[in-house]
Amino acid sequence: MQLPPFCLMLSCLQVSPDQSQFFRYHSFSLSCEDQLNGTDWMLKRKTSGSGVRDCGSGWGTTASGASCTVGTTASGACCTVGTTYPSDTGMYWCESGDGRRSNNSIEITITDRPVLLKCPVLPLSEGSDATLHCQAESLSSDHTFHFQRDGLFVASSRTGEMTIRRVSKSDEGLYSCSIPEVGESVGSWLTVEGNGTDRNGTDRNGTDRNGSSSAPPAASCQVSVPRLMCHLVVGTPFLLSTILLGLIYRDRNRAARTDAQRRGSKDVVMEI
Repeated sequence: MQLPPFCLMLSCLQVSPDQSQFFRYHSFSLSCEDQLNGTDWMLKRKTSGSGVRDCGSGWGTTASGASCTVGTTASGACCTVGTTYPSDTGMYWCESGDGRRSNNSIEITITDRPVLLKCPVLPLSEGSDATLHCQAESLSSDHTFHFQRDGLFVASSRTGEMTIRRVSKSDEGLYSCSIPEVGESVGSWLTVEGNGTDRNGTDRNGTDRNGSSSAPPAASCQVSVPRLMCHLVVGTPFLLSTILLGLIYRDRNRAARTDAQRRGSKDVVMEI
């Protein structure tokens, strides 16, 4: 299995097949990948019924080293769940002997729904392609598949696949799919890691991948209402204090001038 960019410099957890939803009575394998220091990792999970347990302690079959066929590093550890049940739903991660965890964890769902969504589990690099698969438990060639993101319709397909070309951060979200008269899957989160390049191949400094420069976007002058209210709330007391001090200073100067004029009048009368 080829390592995704996310795992090249970090310790990470992978799942094979690359999905987080499974039907009952299927199987999946997990692997801990460590490209840096070869730490001995243990696979753990937390479920609602059994709490936190290591692989091989009531669930899964362990493997390591050369017998670990899921990943590519000899230092990794593997765990295979041969037959899935709803009780296997939970959070999975890798943990070292000194308590350090992998940089990611994966939430596995064993669904009892008739439809599931196969969505990439690990973060995707910005600019790569993402393919989502919608699958019915009972296979049929006469299905129409609908894809949603954050509850809103995105696309329809007759093949059960939807490919997002050159993903960007704006493509992140909770994806699900549905098949009319069959059912709807649970949601799976699609994560995109930014690399400084937008969907059109232009980096955030305004230079495209061919080295040419593009004009920077026009600055926005829009100010949100909450931010404006915040400035008003913070600035109003200072403004009122400044006005009040100015009025006090003006009144004191006026009183001083009036007092001086009165003293001058008395001096004139006494000379006469």
